[in-house]
Amino acid sequence: MATPTVLPALPQNWHEPASPAKSISPVVRRQLLPAGPAYLAHVRRVVNKLSFEEYDKQVEEEQKRLDALQADGLNGEDDLGVGDEEESPELLLLDPKEWKKQDHYQVLGLSHLRYKATSEQIKIAHRKKVLKHHPDKKAGISNSTNDDAFFKCIQKAFDVLTHSEKRRQFDSVDPYYLALEEDTPTASDFKGKDKDHDFFFKAMGPVFEREARFSKRTPVPMLGAYGDSKETVEAFYDFWYNFDSWRSFEYLDKEVNEGSDSRDDKRYTEKKNKSERARRKKEDTVRLRSLVDLTLGLDPRIKRIKQEEKEAREAKKKNKAGNTPAELKAKAEEEKQRAEEEAKRKEEEEKVARAEAKKAKAAAANAAKKARRAQRAAEAS
Repeated sequence: MATPTVLPALPQNWHEPASPAKSISPVVRRQLLPAGPAYLAHVRRVVNKLSFEEYDKQVEEEQKRLDALQADGLNGEDDLGVGDEEESPELLLLDPKEWKKQDHYQVLGLSHLRYKATSEQIKIAHRKKVLKHHPDKKAGISNSTNDDAFFKCIQKAFDVLTHSEKRRQFDSVDPYYLALEEDTPTASDFKGKDKDHDFFFKAMGPVFEREARFSKRTPVPMLGAYGDSKETVEAFYDFWYNFDSWRSFEYLDKEVNEGSDSRDDKRYTEKKNKSERARRKKEDTVRLRSLVDLTLGLDPRIKRIKQEEKEAREAKKKNKAGNTPAELKAKAEEEKQRAEEEAKRKEEEEKVARAEAKKAKAAAANAAKKARRAQRAAEAS
């Protein structure tokens, strides 16, 4: 049963407060706009038709993904397998002032990916290298603050590879692939291996795969296999003889002399760089054309196609009348039967001739016998 509450009496010195001097502000109707993380979460749930449990699970998975991207990569699980290449002593001694001579992919530990490396892999590799080679970290270990040369190389490599145009220029003259271009197979490597079709495709196939990265047009046809049709082979050589390359050589431009404000000096350097780029571009075009010429001359598919065409021409020449295969078969059988009949006829004629010769020989023998008898009878009389 409820107990009634009795309020205490007011103090004797209590007085009702006076009304405020200022008037109360009038009521204003304001429109409230939905905003904030709670409202956004509500919108995501409604749009994706998720329950609270499903939405919480999705948020948790997204948070795990973000944590993986922001991981330091030292545990080897969330680093996409990049940035763990060991640095050689020569690499650690690179001079940041000669940054154009350095291999940016090797500096960031991306030698196995190179132009195939994604922007996300480049960022993760850079983060791992920074954590490993930051000057502050090394200063605490070696009590020296001057060991930051390789760190500057790391920063320069990151700047180049995260800038689309600079990366494109570096990929055009990647030192790793320049070395491979010098080892491209020559005609002397194929001497005595005319019948070894597998060797041709194993030697020349990777060369065209490397060159394909410079093509403006896609898809790029690869070398293929020995059994390719004539149309496929012709399409391959037509594409490569008209290859449209985006390769440029700006990365090798010479810098204007440091501290020079001379306009003439800058113009001369720019003119020289432009001339060198044109020369290198022309040499690269000639190199690629020579490569395609060499491949065409050694391609076993060309010999196979020519032999097939020769056989087709000979068959067409024999079948000049335009007979069908069935007619040709019937004609061959007819000729065979005619030959058999002719042989049989000749055999019979020879048999008859032998019989007549035998009869003639017997008649001659009888005549000679009668002549001898007549002669003996005449002598006796």
